[in-house]
Amino acid sequence: MGVKDFFVNQGVKELEIEKFIRENFPVGDYSKTELQRTPLGMRIIIWTNKPGRIIGRGGKTINEITEALKQRFGLENPQVDVKLVENPDLDAKIMAKQIATAIERGFNYKRIGNLALRRIMEAGAVGAEIVISGKLGGAKAMTAKFREGHLEICGEPRKRLVDEAFEEAETKPGKIGVRVRIMCEYEDVTGRRLKPKELREREEKWLIEEAEKVEKAEEEEI
Repeated sequence: MGVKDFFVNQGVKELEIEKFIRENFPVGDYSKTELQRTPLGMRIIIWTNKPGRIIGRGGKTINEITEALKQRFGLENPQVDVKLVENPDLDAKIMAKQIATAIERGFNYKRIGNLALRRIMEAGAVGAEIVISGKLGGAKAMTAKFREGHLEICGEPRKRLVDEAFEEAETKPGKIGVRVRIMCEYEDVTGRRLKPKELREREEKWLIEEAEKVEKAEEEEI
C-alpha cells in the first residue's frame, strides 16, 4: 500500500469511527468526537453535555464502546475520554439535534425555532441562525429562517468563528432539515476576539466618544 492510500484509508476509518460513536449515543447528548494519535494508541475524545449517560453506571457504557472499537475497527489500545460541553446552548450540533427531535415529536417549527434562537442568544452568542427546511405543515416544501445578532457568512472568519451543524428530522410528510449556525465571538480588524459583553462595551465607548466630539464642536461654534 502506498503512502497516499494509507492516509486515505486512515481518513476513511476516522470518519467511520466518528459515525459509529455518534449513532450510539442518545439524541441531544452528543456534540463531537476528536481523534488523536499517540504513541500509546488512538485517543478518542467524546464531547457531550451529559457525561453520565456516555460513561454509564460504573463505566459500563464507555467500556462497551471501547471494546466495540477494538473489535470493529481493529484498534489495539483505544483510550476513550469524555469531556463536558459546558454550555450546550452554544453548541450547534447539540442544538440542531434538539430542534430536530422536537419537530419529530410534533412541536410547531416556528415555536421551536424562536425558542432555540432565544436560548442561544441568552447563553451569550454574538449571533445565530437557524434554518428549517422541508414540508412544514403543507404540501409544498418551504424554508424558515430565524436569525439574530451578527454572523459571519463567508470567508476565513466564518470558518474560524462560526460553529455549524446539520441534522434531519424524520416526519410523516418526509425529512426536514435543520441547520444551526452559532457565532460566540467577534473578531475585530486587528484579529482580536471579543465576547458579546466586550463588544457592547466597545460600542458604548465609541458612542460616548462620538457624542463628546459633537458636543465639543457645538461649544466651539458658540
